Amino acid sequence: MARQELTRLTGKSGGPQCDDDDCPNVYRHEGRSSIVIQGDVYRGFAAPDGEALVEIPESVLKEAVRALGW
Repeated sequence: MARQELTRLTGKSGGPQCDDDDCPNVYRHEGRSSIVIQGDVYRGFAAPDGEALVEIPESVLKEAVRALGW
């Protein structure tokens, strides 16, 4: 999946300033009706093969929910 296929939901209005797109964000993939999360790798426990765990601040998730109108 290419980045241009995603709609960035967070970091646009009042969120953290990310000069290099290197901060936690939430994206929407319209074609797959899915959400993609960018965050720090979470190592609290091992995810199953083919999956990963990421950790994002609660404020980023709340911003994404507002952007989606949920």
